Amino acid sequence: MPTVLIVDDDPPMLRYLRSLLECAGFQASVAGGGEEALAALRNGPLPDAILLDLMMPGMDGLETLEHIRNITSTAKVIMLSGHRETPQVVQAIKLGALDYLTKPVDEAELMHLLGRCLQPAPITLHPESELVEELEGDNFFLAVSPAMRRIFAQIERIAKVEVPVLITGESGTGKEIISLLLHKFSPRSKKRFLKVNCAAIPEDLLESELFGYEPGAFTGASHSKPGQFELCDKGTILLDEIGEMPPRLQAKLLQVLQEQRFFRLGGRSPVAVDVRILAATNVNIESALKYGKLRVDLYYRLNAFSVHVPPLRERREEIAPLFQHFMKRLALAYQRPPQPLTERLSQACMQHAWPGNVRELHNLAKRYLVLGDDGALADELRASSGLADRSSLPPVSVASGRDLKQLVREMKGEAEAEAIRRALEHTRWKRKDAAEMLGISYKALIYKARQYNILRARPQRGVVEMFPKNPQEKKKFSVSGESL
Repeated sequence: MPTVLIVDDDPPMLRYLRSLLECAGFQASVAGGGEEALAALRNGPLPDAILLDLMMPGMDGLETLEHIRNITSTAKVIMLSGHRETPQVVQAIKLGALDYLTKPVDEAELMHLLGRCLQPAPITLHPESELVEELEGDNFFLAVSPAMRRIFAQIERIAKVEVPVLITGESGTGKEIISLLLHKFSPRSKKRFLKVNCAAIPEDLLESELFGYEPGAFTGASHSKPGQFELCDKGTILLDEIGEMPPRLQAKLLQVLQEQRFFRLGGRSPVAVDVRILAATNVNIESALKYGKLRVDLYYRLNAFSVHVPPLRERREEIAPLFQHFMKRLALAYQRPPQPLTERLSQACMQHAWPGNVRELHNLAKRYLVLGDDGALADELRASSGLADRSSLPPVSVASGRDLKQLVREMKGEAEAEAIRRALEHTRWKRKDAAEMLGISYKALIYKARQYNILRARPQRGVVEMFPKNPQEKKKFSVSGESL
């Protein structure tokens, strides 16, 4: 029979919970405070689960939890709180509490939580086993590595706590997926989820996009318009690339976090909203704070709880499962048979550095589905990683006067230029498509093409055009072909 220790300073609550649990088939014991609970744990058999009140006189729930963890690491602790939004709940989860319930306790929710935490521990999973959670649209969360499984467990706990969450990680690691998972597991899951990319909207338009405006607020504002915060009332909003938000707007955002109200642009009356704010950034937080790109007070308000998403190169065991899931979904979308992950391509994937992370892997799966040439894609990955076959590398002359670093730079540049040429050829020299295929931005492709003087002939006019550093000054050469 599962055993549960109930810790609360309210005698009627103790009697109610004890009666409820015993009727449900549990063996329940009670303690009227933290000190009494610790004495029971030290002197008697350890319970399977502990229901621990957060706010108690003397030794409160947090202090009691810390001492409990020194006595036992196996007992599952569920916090009882009179308030849904409280920093103490977040701190309890960070200290190892499994979950929390608000008072008055919902009987069905309590039984569900106890059933989940007291079920027998699963047999150790095979390293290749996957945890997949479907999300809205065609999005999904996949965890194989211990790091991503820990993130999933964190999200399950923190999603129900009404506090902001700061999501950090390199570009392309899946920060938006984390925010969708938080929304799905939260009490707001039936309401709207909105994403605002602070870096993609011009500074002079971002304020009106977020907070809306009234007639006459600026030239052309002939009518009132609600902003994203109003449209997302009762839901969840993700502020992506929060480090790119201008400091003036950061101050206004801080007001929303503190007061849940703001003024529209040109407005005179405050607008009240109930929105959970998630923020994501790929910038170095310490540097952003040091140089004033991110307000210190806003950072500490957003950072009630943080989730760091590791880059793909630090969780390589997820490369193959992610690739196969992408391929399956893309094959359905494009009405094509899925391509198998061959040994040659798999090895190249495992050796690749993945600077574009999961987004780059998704692009690779898309290119493989369309092209079907695993050899060419494997060569591209090796070339971009500086892992081309030795037979294809130029001979190194000791007497050439070039040091190792210079040789590496040259070989890397040649490999990078070749990868760009191949991508342009595959896409019939459509630059946007080539950039997507390579998993880089359009601007990055143009920059690299200029850097390596990649040319494309123009047969109709008998000239070739080189990517110009100045768009007004194009250099042309007499070679047959077509323009890029």
